[in-house]
Amino acid sequence: MRPAARSGTERGADPMDALNALVALANFVLIPAMAYGSQLALGALGVTLIYGILRFSNFAHGDTMAIGTMITILVTWGLQALGVSLSPLPTALLAIPFGIAGTALLVLGTDRLIYRFYREQKAKPVILVIVSMGVMFIYNGLTRFVIGPNDQDFDDGTRFLISARDFKAMTGLDEGLALKSTQAITVVTAVIVVALLFWFLNRTRTGKSMRAYSDNEDLALLSGINPERVVTVTWIIVSALAVVAGTLYGLDKSFKPFTYFQLLLPIFASAIVGGLGSPLGAIAGGFIIAFSEVGITYAWKKVATYLLPEALEPSGLVQLMSTDYKFAVSFVILIIVLLFRPTGLFKGKSV
Repeated sequence: MRPAARSGTERGADPMDALNALVALANFVLIPAMAYGSQLALGALGVTLIYGILRFSNFAHGDTMAIGTMITILVTWGLQALGVSLSPLPTALLAIPFGIAGTALLVLGTDRLIYRFYREQKAKPVILVIVSMGVMFIYNGLTRFVIGPNDQDFDDGTRFLISARDFKAMTGLDEGLALKSTQAITVVTAVIVVALLFWFLNRTRTGKSMRAYSDNEDLALLSGINPERVVTVTWIIVSALAVVAGTLYGLDKSFKPFTYFQLLLPIFASAIVGGLGSPLGAIAGGFIIAFSEVGITYAWKKVATYLLPEALEPSGLVQLMSTDYKFAVSFVILIIVLLFRPTGLFKGKSV
């Protein structure tokens, strides 16, 4: 809160108040939304790749993230038991490659046993959507059976890069800025993963084959592109994106299987808002959904108190919606986009 010594005429006019408001905004909105948006963007990239290349909406993607994160957690616990550490970074970063490998084997096996049959039958996309729902329930049950339904905290790295107390001591401001190490790791990792993905899709022969297959399947087949190779590589990339996104989310918050089921809504909303089939749109959509959810559910009273004169200070929380309903924000945005711009912001494939 603001020092009591300041008079009502000074409130909202002092430059320190503006700085305190900016720090509060960064601490509770900008930084959390940036980290959450990075996680949603990675998840939405997996959804948009499946939709663009394999031509169906994969409702099992959230639980693919969950099962991949579960494998990463189990390997992390094994490494910790052996005394292996990546301090000050989380040990889970060492376990991510194992999580990707395990998840890739699982989804490739699922594709061979289930999805390939429907592709060969030229089944309609809606059939594959229904099939993916069945896969979703199987993955969800398997995750809960192996690791349990409760929260699992597996972050053993340094908790904060900057603590609120240290920030106050350095700046002399009333508001403290806390930057969690997992938030910084999330943003940096997301930038690296996205850069590698775009390089792969645009610079490698396999990536160009995937894009050609997505644009025109018949023409790609006539050009000699191996469809099974494209499908295999697509599932491997989607597995990697799912595991990285899921692990970063688990490190930043905590791991709970049902939470990843709930994440399916904002992830799909991100992909659709940006434009299904558009990787760039998936990234933009992820940040739009994240900033919308965090901004609408944040109580703006503290920021308003710093910026407004005392006579105009709000008595309530100035919160548009409770955090319990943050996923409703994604739902409303999704409905609006489907009604007025079904191709999304980047004009992907119509939903």
